[in-house]
Amino acid sequence: MRLLLQGRRDYAETEAAMRGFTEVRTAGTEDEIWLVEHPPVFTQGIAGREAHVLAAGEIPVVRTNRGGQVTYHGPGQVVAYPLVDLRRAGYFVKEYVFRLEEAVLDVLGAVGVTGHRVRGAPGIYVRLDDPFGHARLVPRDDDPFAGLGKIAALGIKVSGHCTYHGAALNVAMDLQPFERIDPCGYKGLKTVDLRSLGIEVGWEDAARAFGQALARRLAPA
Repeated sequence: MRLLLQGRRDYAETEAAMRGFTEVRTAGTEDEIWLVEHPPVFTQGIAGREAHVLAAGEIPVVRTNRGGQVTYHGPGQVVAYPLVDLRRAGYFVKEYVFRLEEAVLDVLGAVGVTGHRVRGAPGIYVRLDDPFGHARLVPRDDDPFAGLGKIAALGIKVSGHCTYHGAALNVAMDLQPFERIDPCGYKGLKTVDLRSLGIEVGWEDAARAFGQALARRLAPA
């Protein structure tokens, strides 16, 4: 599996390149993981609702063919695009999503942050009042996101058993644009990054760590 740190890249151009790679790849094509940083952009999933974009302002909104609702990409975020042949890897979509989340948990754990899953809401979350604690998360039935902040979002597409789109890890961002949307379709969901948790790490170091974690977790079954 090849890791490609591509740096700052336009979102629409990157998505077109992913589609192109997936369309022409063969059974022998090596899997790749692209690690990029995008200029400010809101992206809508294939079934994304306009109502979840509250005030885009000067930031463009791009509709995509990934799953999920609206999210934000911007400087200081590591976006990982695994281009994986699931049939060759030997696992299905549900396990693929689990493995993506495990890679995020690995990166957070390496800097002492405890990540959590929320049932029915893909991505990784942290406790706002104790991001370094290890107590078991017990979501409230009336508000499963109470006391949580989202630090990593997922949105994937699978075509002919091959994946594209992927996962975004918030490292050191301007978080204000997330207040202009309902992140991932959840009104009032708070968003955090490593810097807001007191963790200072450079984009390239975070990208390498995330890429290496993904390569381990996405290895064939």
